[in-house]
Amino acid sequence: MQEKTAQKKKRLAVFDYDGTSIDGQSGLLFSLYLWHRGLVSVPRAAALVWWGVRYKLHLPQRQDEAREIIFASLSGLDAEDVDKIMHEFHNEVLLPRYRPQAVAEVKRRHEEGCVTLLVSATFEPITADAAEALGVDAHIATDMEKDANNRYTGRVRGPVVQGYAKVAVVRRWADEHFGRGNWVLSYAYGDHHTDEELLASAGRAYAVCPGPTLRKEAHERGWDILDWE
Repeated sequence: MQEKTAQKKKRLAVFDYDGTSIDGQSGLLFSLYLWHRGLVSVPRAAALVWWGVRYKLHLPQRQDEAREIIFASLSGLDAEDVDKIMHEFHNEVLLPRYRPQAVAEVKRRHEEGCVTLLVSATFEPITADAAEALGVDAHIATDMEKDANNRYTGRVRGPVVQGYAKVAVVRRWADEHFGRGNWVLSYAYGDHHTDEELLASAGRAYAVCPGPTLRKEAHERGWDILDWE
């Protein structure tokens, strides 16, 4: 009876975006894209570089900070104009970077009957395009606040979807769509040490092109390592 009950549960396959589904980090690439278009000042560019150094070295940093710096550079534009810039960035810069193996893996999990979900710390308009490119059923990303004049305030609305927040948003999304206890996280894919909580929550975890920290953790926990370079 327990086996039959488990088989009726919705099975989820959750994919990280940066470094997993694409080759590269969308936040860094977006910053460079804005810089080349003359939309980021030198002081803000320096602040982004310093944030990136701390992130790379696992030093303390506030996750909201980099996103606030980027959106401060776009504060004079309406939300539609900002979203258009992000759409153009996705198609010009990110679209050629999709890993064919990731697209194939999404298709394979679909064929198994899984619900596929993309979760990412990057901005929601970018992951909306990403969800379409990958063919996933839904996406969850970092949302930026808008004011009454339909302009981005520069503040993050809700959590930055990173680390344990990925587990929390997946649980909330699945509970809302399928009901608590009616789903199971069957597969999870991630590339960074901050994805460890997500991978540990899955029935089967895949470390995709992992960095040294996650590779070591994957070996210790017996997670599959996928080299999708």
